[in-house]
Amino acid sequence: MEVGISSACFYPDFELEKSFKIMKELDFNTGELFLNTYYEYSDDFVKKLIEEKEKNNFNIKSVHFFSSMYEPYLFDQYERRRKDSLEVFKNICKATNKLGAFSYTFHGMRKQEFNTINKKEILDIYNELAYIARENNIYLSQENVSWCMSSDIEFLKYLKNNIKYDIKFTCDIKQAYKSNENPLHYIDIMGKDLVNFHINDRDEKSICLLPGKGRVNYKPIIEKLKTLDYKGPLIIEVYRDNFKTYEELKDVKDFIEKKLLV
Repeated sequence: MEVGISSACFYPDFELEKSFKIMKELDFNTGELFLNTYYEYSDDFVKKLIEEKEKNNFNIKSVHFFSSMYEPYLFDQYERRRKDSLEVFKNICKATNKLGAFSYTFHGMRKQEFNTINKKEILDIYNELAYIARENNIYLSQENVSWCMSSDIEFLKYLKNNIKYDIKFTCDIKQAYKSNENPLHYIDIMGKDLVNFHINDRDEKSICLLPGKGRVNYKPIIEKLKTLDYKGPLIIEVYRDNFKTYEELKDVKDFIEKKLLV
């Protein structure tokens, strides 16, 4: 397991293209790229991102997007809204492929009661999304997110057991606890299809902290990942107000490598 970082950690301090240099200076060689605007997946801008990626010899494992701007509308009841959102999805998949990433980290539809949703209709949409992702030589990677359907254990089971095309998963520790679930429950469902892992911490006062700064018991989590022979990255994903200096991120990388992964 390689320790990486999300460019989201630097939002809103720096424009996206400037994050490569910073991540590299902090000794990170791999990570997740978080696109913040529609402009940032445009062809011309993606070329700029590729230049910065290659200049800094940085490996993009996954691409994330400011999902609330469009992802829930992929499941909207209004067909034109769905179609417009699908075009955004297609463009992000193309950008993700050009950037050399393995997967697109996906939040998806807003949370509802599992027993009230139109399961067939939602599954049809997921099949189309997963198919489009594979057309672009990437994978759709569903993340567990507290405000989304993907926080629901039964929904994830249904999705994994019934989807026609390949789908992968991203597990996020803070999102699990925000959903009042043990991260291990999500890992159990995701199993061998887990390809991306967001590592962070928490305590009674804060739902998100730098790894090692809270009360998360990492031992069973790391042991479970090893049991699954997990080969994906451990991506440090926190909010900008969770640290004071960038050097703290470098220290956290050392903590994970020397304390958690030994």
